[in-house]
Amino acid sequence: MELREVIGNRRSIRFMRPYRPVEIEKIQCMLEAARLASHWGNVGSLRAVVVMRESASDEVLDSLQAPIAGFQIRLAPVVIVWYLETAAIDDQANRLRELLEAGALGFGTQEARREALETQLIPIFGSIGDALKQPGLGEVDCGQGIAHATLMAYELGLGTCCLGTPHTEQIRENLGLPDSARVLLLQTVGYPAESAEAGGQRPRQDLGELFQLNAYGNPFPRSEEVIEELERDRMLQDPAPLPWREAELDFLQQALDIEPPGLL
Repeated sequence: MELREVIGNRRSIRFMRPYRPVEIEKIQCMLEAARLASHWGNVGSLRAVVVMRESASDEVLDSLQAPIAGFQIRLAPVVIVWYLETAAIDDQANRLRELLEAGALGFGTQEARREALETQLIPIFGSIGDALKQPGLGEVDCGQGIAHATLMAYELGLGTCCLGTPHTEQIRENLGLPDSARVLLLQTVGYPAESAEAGGQRPRQDLGELFQLNAYGNPFPRSEEVIEELERDRMLQDPAPLPWREAELDFLQQALDIEPPGLL
């Protein structure tokens, strides 16, 4: 399957098959994809605790909280708690040295690059270490890793959904994460109970409202030829809702024993 097809058809799957466990090898594939994703300075601050429903303790399962669409946490065979380890920045110097040895940093002779690294670049990063631990670029690169894991899950026939929660500090404490950890989100993983289309192409804002060309106020032009190509590749699907979506939702509510209101 080509990557563009994976990107185009990937949907947030909110309804999982609670009776079908997810093979731990497939979760490893997701984590491998996240591990290999690009991260500034090779720091690799993206970390995770994988909670497998079939083997986790009741205490761990009860510690996962999401006030919106909480039924997803209850039904998902796997919940990945993604977090950012700010302490990873403390080892920034060694990560930069690894990049240098791999030929991915600087130019010129190896000796000259090594001297510049030790006398210039490492001191600069060391002086702003505390600032780098604050929310910002780290979250962006962690998001890239989570996206890689999500695409891998789709490739393996799994569905996922990323959930935010205001209880990040409580979750951090319940899972025994260090004080230096910053919980990012919960990602449910399982085999989809709903259709792959998940109701059709979700509504999105116009391209020109979101993106600009050369200056603010100049909408990025949208080519109809590009749109036609994307539609041929199934990156743009039929708009939601598909005619049978309400019937599917009614079935899933009954089959999975989800009490109304359905949003929660």
